[in-house]
Amino acid sequence: MDIKTATHPPDFKTGIAFIVILSALMAFTSLSTDIYLPAMPAMSAALHGDSELTVTGFLIGFAIAQLIWGPISDQLGRKKPLYIGMVIFAVGSAGCALSTDMIQIVFWRVIQAAGACTGPMLARAMIRDLFTRTRAAQMLSTLIIVMAIAPIAGPLLGGQIIRYSQWPVIFWFLAVVGVLMFCSLMWLPETLPLEKRVKASLGHAFSNYLTLLGNRTYMRFTLCVTFYYVAAYAFIVGSPAVYITYFGVDPQHYGWLFAVNILGLVAISTLNKRLVQKVKLETLLKCASFIAALMTLMMCVMLKTHPTAIAALVICIFVFFSMNGIIAASATAAALDAVPNAAGSASALIGSLQYGSGIISSLLLAWLNNGTPWIMVGIMTVFTLLSFLITLGGRRPQAEMAKA
Repeated sequence: MDIKTATHPPDFKTGIAFIVILSALMAFTSLSTDIYLPAMPAMSAALHGDSELTVTGFLIGFAIAQLIWGPISDQLGRKKPLYIGMVIFAVGSAGCALSTDMIQIVFWRVIQAAGACTGPMLARAMIRDLFTRTRAAQMLSTLIIVMAIAPIAGPLLGGQIIRYSQWPVIFWFLAVVGVLMFCSLMWLPETLPLEKRVKASLGHAFSNYLTLLGNRTYMRFTLCVTFYYVAAYAFIVGSPAVYITYFGVDPQHYGWLFAVNILGLVAISTLNKRLVQKVKLETLLKCASFIAALMTLMMCVMLKTHPTAIAALVICIFVFFSMNGIIAASATAAALDAVPNAAGSASALIGSLQYGSGIISSLLLAWLNNGTPWIMVGIMTVFTLLSFLITLGGRRPQAEMAKA
């Protein structure tokens, strides 16, 4: 089999490399954000600014750039944008390491994100190129299991780097990762053959976004995962201050509290691979969103009655975060299945809204911060409830699913 023009799932040997590399590409966002979470207090002190803005800058670049890369990938294929993206990511990481003030590092975080976004966006598109609806959900669950190494290892590794060195070393490490990922792309097949590529102009390709926004089936699943990720990013961005500053957790130990959530994510993702064969994706989404919403409400109650009980907060967040193993994979697979003829643009829009939603979280946390966990928990509660309510919408006629 010629892996450069493969239009069907790779064989076993190629498949191992395929899964590992796509998992690494999916993990780019988590690694780029999570690895320096323990260093955020030190960065704020060194750069004389609010380090949460570095997350905002990254998410702005991540959200906007995906909208550009999506139509390009539908025209040029998946691999060329990936190569360019890895170069931009490495350059942006080096720029972050060399920054001397908050404005500079926020700028370079935008550049870094413009390259990083090609990873998860095109990994999703490649899965849709190769697999059907249910099988795609299974494959996405598999990728989530493998990519979980990044959010587990990221904060732990970042904590150790801060212990023995300075925060710029974290970004030099990310630059090296970008170079290694560039080299690994030679083992990836091109999943979008010439005959399936969009022949229209890029301007026409960008108009696909208007069509996608008008597709109720696609948007229902997309908004479900988007609102959930607003809540998830509220925890990701807000947890360093809550755990380290409010509860007094040592920065080196923070990584363990963060990593325990990923173990739940891995367990539920593994379970989801079996569930999608027996249960409708819509039903799985409703159940997972309901459980996540219930956990946020319990956090509010516990925070009100036992404001210093960190164990109760950790347990609720563990269950909440575990639901990502169902919500992200099932919602993404269902959304892409609704628009099979525009997988690149559809994946880009999902990623743009999904990860760009973190902009809301980081800005709200920076604006409303009062030194307590209430702001983080409040954001998580409101948007998780919205995610659950979205799942209650009825299914649209099958004809609509052929749009876009």
